[in-house]
Amino acid sequence: MDMETPRTNFIWDFIDEDLAQGRCEKVHTRFPPEPNGYLHIGHCKALVTNFGTAAKYEGLCNLRFDDTNPAKEDTEYVDGIMEDIHWLGFDWNGGLYYASDYYQRCYDIAEDFIKRDLAYVDELTQEEIREYRGTLTQPGKNSPYRDRPVEESLDLFRRMKAGEFPEGKYVLRAKIDMASPNMNMRDPAMYRILYLEHHRTGNDWCIYPMYDYAHPLGDAFEGITHSLCSLEFEDHRPLYDWVVEKAGFREPHKDKFGHTSTGPRQIEFARLNLTRTVMSKRYLRRLVEEGYVTGWDDPRMPTLRAMRRRGYTPEAIRDFIERVGLSKADSIVDFALLEYCVRNDLGAKAPRMMAVLHPLRVVLTNWPENKTDYLPMENHPDHPEFGERQVALGKEIWIDADDFMEDPPKKFFRLKPGGEVRLKGAYIIRCDEVVKNADGSISHLNCTVDLDSRSGSPGAERKVKGTLQWVNAADAVPFEARLYEQLLSEEAPDEEADKKDFIARLNPNSLRVENGFAEPALKEAQAGNTFQFLRIGYFCKDQDSTPDKAVFNQVVGLKDSYKP
Repeated sequence: MDMETPRTNFIWDFIDEDLAQGRCEKVHTRFPPEPNGYLHIGHCKALVTNFGTAAKYEGLCNLRFDDTNPAKEDTEYVDGIMEDIHWLGFDWNGGLYYASDYYQRCYDIAEDFIKRDLAYVDELTQEEIREYRGTLTQPGKNSPYRDRPVEESLDLFRRMKAGEFPEGKYVLRAKIDMASPNMNMRDPAMYRILYLEHHRTGNDWCIYPMYDYAHPLGDAFEGITHSLCSLEFEDHRPLYDWVVEKAGFREPHKDKFGHTSTGPRQIEFARLNLTRTVMSKRYLRRLVEEGYVTGWDDPRMPTLRAMRRRGYTPEAIRDFIERVGLSKADSIVDFALLEYCVRNDLGAKAPRMMAVLHPLRVVLTNWPENKTDYLPMENHPDHPEFGERQVALGKEIWIDADDFMEDPPKKFFRLKPGGEVRLKGAYIIRCDEVVKNADGSISHLNCTVDLDSRSGSPGAERKVKGTLQWVNAADAVPFEARLYEQLLSEEAPDEEADKKDFIARLNPNSLRVENGFAEPALKEAQAGNTFQFLRIGYFCKDQDSTPDKAVFNQVVGLKDSYKP
């Protein structure tokens, strides 16, 4: 895949150093999602970094599902993640793998660790393990079972695998250092007992490896040279290296492709955080399960499937990730930058159409009865190859109510009593009369047309300051416009989310529905087709559309609040 990429970053500097010093022969990365939810925009940083780095070095990138927790995993998420990765334009040229592929190998290495006195079976309760672990300022203390004889630990571990004990009775722990200043090195758990059916292995196993044990082994088994991950794993790196080293993968060896390396190197980069955006998978799951959104693909969600439904493009998302860049310091990126990238991409490719969100009927009083004029309209002002369409104009049209004011301010250049505007691609009209209902609301406007002012005709030279989008009433298509704001109404760092329930911060105006009219050409559009509605914004036809009513999601407005 062709990508415009910066010349360098700190990760590539490390890789250049490793290649120069012979630590690896060919760059091999991996993207390791957990199949317990759908990918969101935060995952894209790791995704683009791993796949893009492999592409830069003409290397390999694996897709590996870290499916070590059967409690929350499902093949639905596996399929969805693969679909999202392909949609973004990537492919796993290094192969498709699962952590569950390696359950037996991980188990065999665990037995080897026990035999070498690098692991032991512990029977402290979870509460006791936490108590023995110590604090950031106080060292932990050894479990009374830490010096259990190797033969006894090995026997208990095998019986754990055989299903002889209840959940929570035993865990297998690495024997490292309970006094380590790094809490992750204080004899972390390697295996726990879980009587849960796995989405791939069924009930073959009742013990499952912990992520911090299975993940580095998966990298080592696959010949990964660089494990690129987010900054929260920095404190886990010593444990990652310990597992890789003790399993024997630090010695120079050849992987299954015949490439020599000294095992994987973990390099961390800052996570992607966006203003007013829920980025925790746990919180996103809560939004879905408690009905605050309609599903994982609700266009307000930051999931890739939701962004795809809303009308975001993969090119815009990759551009956004590229602009954010890689750093070692956590920061929060303005959501407006993502909108800028979407707007920038769609501006060049989305056809132009006319629609009105707040319809106001206009009667052209001097228009001949039963006359229909067909006007040529360009589909894109910068791309003549997009062609043009014929738009009908009859005696009655719809304009947007926001484009009319009875008592306008001084510099109001849209329609007003006695004022003139040009209908886009058509004629100049003048408002002669405001017709009202009994309650004082506006029923419609009576206007006259300058029949000599048709766009492109000899009499079209007359200029007026305002130009309005409009829709012919006779063949207008009714549509529902779904207008979106961000899900959160105020900012709060992730670490404060538990102090102030994020549900209380949900924006009550995150979804607003308007019913308007659009050109008939939009009726034939397919779900996923995106257009610029003139002077309104970019809209994508939604899957909820029916033959009787089109539904369009607002992708992004026309105005930028971000300046690059």
